[in-house]
Amino acid sequence: MKTRDAVGLALSQLRVQKLKSAFTLLGVTIGVMFLIAVVSIVEGMGRYVEEDFAGRLIGKNTFTLRRFNNVGPGGNRGFDARTAQRNPLLRMTDIDAVRAAIPANMNSSIANETFKYASSPGSRPRQVQAVATDANYFQIKTFAVEKGRAFSDQEVRAGATVIVIGVEVAEHFFPGLNPEGRQLRVAGVPFTVIGVVEKQGSVFGFSLDRLAIAPYTSPMGRIIRPQRDISSLIVQAPRQEDLADGVEAARGALRAIRGLRASEPDNFGLVTQDAAFGFINQLKGRLILFGTALPAISLIVGAMVIMNIMLVAVAERTREIGVRKALGAKRSDIMSQFLVEAATLSTLGALIGIGLGLGLAELIAALTPLPAAVAPWSIAAAIITGAGVGIAAGLYPASRASQLDPIAALRQE
Repeated sequence: MKTRDAVGLALSQLRVQKLKSAFTLLGVTIGVMFLIAVVSIVEGMGRYVEEDFAGRLIGKNTFTLRRFNNVGPGGNRGFDARTAQRNPLLRMTDIDAVRAAIPANMNSSIANETFKYASSPGSRPRQVQAVATDANYFQIKTFAVEKGRAFSDQEVRAGATVIVIGVEVAEHFFPGLNPEGRQLRVAGVPFTVIGVVEKQGSVFGFSLDRLAIAPYTSPMGRIIRPQRDISSLIVQAPRQEDLADGVEAARGALRAIRGLRASEPDNFGLVTQDAAFGFINQLKGRLILFGTALPAISLIVGAMVIMNIMLVAVAERTREIGVRKALGAKRSDIMSQFLVEAATLSTLGALIGIGLGLGLAELIAALTPLPAAVAPWSIAAAIITGAGVGIAAGLYPASRASQLDPIAALRQE
């Protein structure tokens, strides 16, 4: 029997025994559905982090000078918090030394950030993301100001009490009003609003529109860093390939100004995008691993169901097998017939599961902050897995069918 005929026979069995076939396919369908949904969500998260998260939270082609070198869960391997506490605070002398050492085509910005309560007449106090920085911050973060303007270098040097706010802050404190020229108090200190940053949206449900950005030389610097130290310096290179030069220049300058010997480790942190993405990639791998455990159980159950159904099919079609053998069919013909039938059943279940999985991923993306992106490899893997499950499950029943004695099989009623 040709493969095409065996596939046709399997499909005809599906049409004849719809309910039994539906239960046969159920395990494979559910397993593949969750496999596709999990992989799509994890893939979507990965793309979202690399394409959106980098630009809006970290800044494109950047590295960050900080007091510590930790970057987050999974990226802290080898990080000794007790030793790191002995690292000296970052001071303006450190920042000036680094700025003088990095290539001239690189941009840099001081960034002190924390959450503080803000208030305005007629509105309830609310927590905002307070940022004390300089004028380069808007360019590095690609923050466009849709109303008013950003503050200038002159205002930074003068320590002007001006502030640029996010859309959410403007809507909460100045509903229906133009916030330009109005007063916003942060930690009780009044600032004059001079601009509103265009809507940034959210990252994993965290709003990026609660910004309140003021010069680091204004009282905002003291509010965020009472010790008048610097939290971080963001350095942006024109190209990704130039980052390594900037990192080495910054490291050399800081080690020199702090008098570190060659045998002493850095007592500061230089966090690159690769380090920040490192833990994201580790998290991505673990999510895929744990996320595919449940589908794997479902696929095993599906394989057992297919095996049982195929054993029943062999018992029901014993006479048909005997007739085929009497007409000259070889053992390999009988075996391939049942293997193709089992593979057809499970592949069909996998195709249905792919469709449902894509729908489930889109539904989750629509109802939750989790993004979703279909990974082409996951569809190919699902089809191959479906066919593989069918072949593995059909191997034993097909072997039993091929070993039947034709005379005994013909006597079977």
